[in-house]
Amino acid sequence: MGYKVSYEQADKIFEKLSETYEIWAPKRFKGKGRYSQTDLIRYDRVCRAEDIEYREKSDMPAKEVLSPITQSLFYFTEDEYIESKATSKKLLIFMRPCDIHAQHHQERIYLGNGGFEDLYYKRMNEKVKIVMMECTEGWDTCFCVSMGTNKADGYAAAVRFGDGELLFDVEDQDLAPYFEKMEENGFKPDYIEENEISLTVPEIPDKDVLTKLKSHPMWQEYNGRCISCGACTVACSTCTCFTTTDIIYNENSNVGERKRTTASCQVEGFDQMAGGMAFRHTAGDRMRYKVLHKFHDYKARFKDYHMCVGCGRCIDRCPEFISIVATVNKMAKAIDEITGTES
Repeated sequence: MGYKVSYEQADKIFEKLSETYEIWAPKRFKGKGRYSQTDLIRYDRVCRAEDIEYREKSDMPAKEVLSPITQSLFYFTEDEYIESKATSKKLLIFMRPCDIHAQHHQERIYLGNGGFEDLYYKRMNEKVKIVMMECTEGWDTCFCVSMGTNKADGYAAAVRFGDGELLFDVEDQDLAPYFEKMEENGFKPDYIEENEISLTVPEIPDKDVLTKLKSHPMWQEYNGRCISCGACTVACSTCTCFTTTDIIYNENSNVGERKRTTASCQVEGFDQMAGGMAFRHTAGDRMRYKVLHKFHDYKARFKDYHMCVGCGRCIDRCPEFISIVATVNKMAKAIDEITGTES
């Protein structure tokens, strides 16, 4: 059912929802951006519709609601451990279609990869209802249409932000009572049909081509460009890697807490094993690993779609202005060279 509400009415709806839900959405933080006099847009709890930043893409993805950059897992003493507490409320998260698709990737890795369920992720994910934010234009770094993530379904509600009013498409019956007596409307969300940039993900026909691609000289370019800061993976809506650290409170090493912290395959030392052995020694090696994981390995393993959802945040956040779109296009040319030589 569709509804039209004013911002004042939306605030009253939010007030009622807040009794049961934590409402999370992109929020603007003035002066907190990377550069002087710039803002940061990231996910935070909101109480009013006006708090939601819908005009610009968020710098950080929706995943940080369920898998924050740092997270306490449990606390321990010499004799016992106590799991950290999760929120007692349900979660209502506003996100764009590409982030909804990214959420499915997160669920697959945290809840099904290797037949293991991450209980810290599961206990949060079970509480989630999604409000899809209509996205019909995108930005100059988006390529969701190329990745097939410009449209989404299965949401609890969808919303279009307008001047002085909001249009809702409420699909979840648990949310319907909050819109009682509101003006009905036939709203259904529209979707972007064409981005400013696009790519065609190349097919790697066999293992022999893949092996030759891994040693192709195109990756050497990134030894001089990529600074291995990991900003791209932190901002990526589908990256799930993390490391754990035990924090000791005092001189007794048996008392403390275990924290989970986001890790990046682009940072030197990520692949280091016990004994000091490592496998990817240069920035180019690490770039190759990331790109092939997003645009080949994931799909090869799960047999359905690529991991990248085309949100473009990695392009936005890279201090060296490395474009994943340009990189994949270069990879396509490299594959053509390899297969052309073979033929």
